[in-house]
Amino acid sequence: MPSSTVREQVHALWDTLADFDAAQIDEALTCLLQGLCVIVDAQNADWIGVVQLADAQRDDPAGGWRPPVVRFLHPSEKLVAAVREQTRRLDQRLINEVAARIVDTAGRFRACRLCDVVAPEWFDSDFYRAYYRDCDREDAVYVAFPVNEDAESYFGIFRAVDQPRFTPQERDTLAYALRGIKWFHRQLLLSHGLLIAKAPMTPVERRVLQGLLTGQAEKQVAADLGQSYHTTHEYVTAIFRKFSVNNRAALMALWLGRVP
Repeated sequence: MPSSTVREQVHALWDTLADFDAAQIDEALTCLLQGLCVIVDAQNADWIGVVQLADAQRDDPAGGWRPPVVRFLHPSEKLVAAVREQTRRLDQRLINEVAARIVDTAGRFRACRLCDVVAPEWFDSDFYRAYYRDCDREDAVYVAFPVNEDAESYFGIFRAVDQPRFTPQERDTLAYALRGIKWFHRQLLLSHGLLIAKAPMTPVERRVLQGLLTGQAEKQVAADLGQSYHTTHEYVTAIFRKFSVNNRAALMALWLGRVP
């Protein structure tokens, strides 16, 4: 259990998250990533929406799990390229040891440092140099939250190469901070179309969705996005179809935890 001072920091962060409305999920995510970094003195963080493919092959070492959405607190060309390369490796049936250990325990909440899941010699590997140190990442804590049987919410918190590695207490603090906000993990996956939607949301669909969640009329959403009403209505129809709802009230109910 974190100290009382750290718990107060975490609880204050939870309260701040609760003040964002459903249409401000991106701003809320940035706030959370920043807050986690402050609490454990980390340099960067990311969130990954992970889903399990329905048609996964038996020889897939990742069990069909893929990361269709990644959001960085401080993105860089190297980080983006590294994630794309690792995703490509998954599609080629190649997987790294860290990802393998995280995937192996899918379906339950877990938190780990790099040293919790790999041997000491791994830190001398080409993989560690290419995907961690060359991206200014000395160490990482990964926290995975299963929202349903085929969708999980991953957080990665990173220390820069000039920082010390994470302690067990810091890992446990991050686990405490992220375990108590199931509602937020659910909203993150919902907002990207990764929970119950039939397909991930496109960037334009997400902007239309945010307008709907704030109660705007379709004409106002269209005006804000510089679209015709007809185009916006087509996006609204596509959003309803993806979430298997027929109207805005049913869509809003999803954000209140009611699954159709």
